[in-house]
Amino acid sequence: MPPTTKNARSRARKAPPRHRIAVLALPGVPPFELGIPSRVFGSALDAEGRPLYEVTVCTADGAPVLSDAGFHVQPAAGPEALAAADTVIIPPTHAMPELGRGGPLPAEVTAAITGIRPGARLVSICSGSYVLAAAGLLDGRPATTHWNLAPEFRRAYPKVKVDEDVLFVDDGDVLTSAGVAAGVDLCLHMIRRDHGAAAANQAARMCVVPPWRDGGQAQYIDRPVPDPTVASTTATRAWALEHLGEPLSLSQLAEHARMSLRSFTRRFRDEVGLTPVQWLTAQRLELAKQLLETTDLSVDLVAHRAGFGSANSLRSHMRTTFGVSPAAYRRAFSPHDHA
Repeated sequence: MPPTTKNARSRARKAPPRHRIAVLALPGVPPFELGIPSRVFGSALDAEGRPLYEVTVCTADGAPVLSDAGFHVQPAAGPEALAAADTVIIPPTHAMPELGRGGPLPAEVTAAITGIRPGARLVSICSGSYVLAAAGLLDGRPATTHWNLAPEFRRAYPKVKVDEDVLFVDDGDVLTSAGVAAGVDLCLHMIRRDHGAAAANQAARMCVVPPWRDGGQAQYIDRPVPDPTVASTTATRAWALEHLGEPLSLSQLAEHARMSLRSFTRRFRDEVGLTPVQWLTAQRLELAKQLLETTDLSVDLVAHRAGFGSANSLRSHMRTTFGVSPAAYRRAFSPHDHA
C-alpha cells in the first residue's frame, strides 16, 4: 500500500465527529438571522479542510414556517434534531408578540424545547432570548437582547439579569446575543471557544467580517448625529492598537487625539461604548489570548508584548475577565498543547 494512501486513510479514521448544531426556525423568523449559524459555522474548518460543525435547520413540528420576509422556510428536520444537538440556536421571531408581555410559548414550541437533551448548549440571537426567557431558561442568569427591546424584556422577565450594553453574553452553557449582526459576533466567539483563534479568524475571513468588534451595543444606540467638525477617536484607537506593548496613559491617548482629557473620554465613550481604559484592557487581553494560542512565548513575554507589564498583572486580568489563568487558557486553546 502506498504510504500516501495509508496516511490519508489514517487521517480519515481519526477525523473527530462534527459538533451538531440545530437552528430552531419559528414562525416570523427573519431570514438574515436564520442564516447566520449556517453561514458562520459552515465556514469553520479544521487544519485539513474538514467541516467542524454540522448545522441543521429545524422547526418545532417539522412543518414549514412563514418567515417575516413572506416566504416559507422548509426545514431539514423536526424536533428530533433538537434532541440530538450539541448546541441549539434560536433566532428571533416576529410572530409571537405575546412573549413581549411575558406570555406563554406555543405548546409545540414548549414541547420541542423540553426535548432538548441535557447538557446541550443553548444560544439565542437577538430577540430569540424571549423564547429562552419564556421557557424559564434564563432565570437568574445574565443575558442580553437588542438594546431597543431591553426595557420591555426587563419588564416581561424580571428574573433575567439583562445587560443591553454588550454584543453578547457567554454564561457557559447558555449564550445570548444582541440584535442582528451581533449573532455573527457570537457565532465567531463560539468557534473561538471551541477550536481557538485560528479557526475563528479563518471563518471570519471567509464571511468577510471582523473576527471581533470593539465595544458593545452602546455605540449603536440612537443619538443625535455629532457635528462633523467634532474630532473622532478613530485614528487614536488605530494608533493605540499598534502600540499595545507600550505603557499608554490616558493623557497620551488624549494628546494623540488632540483633545482635552475630558473631551477625549466623553467622545471615546460615545463612539465605542467603553471608557478608554476599559477598551485598552480589552484589546490587550485579545492580543494576549492570541499570543497564548499561537506562540510558545512564556507568560512573562506574552504579558510584556500585550502591555500588561508583568505576568502577575496578566494573570489578574485574565482571572477577572475569563475566570482562567494564562497557563490554563493556553492548555485549553493552543493547538500546540493538543498536538
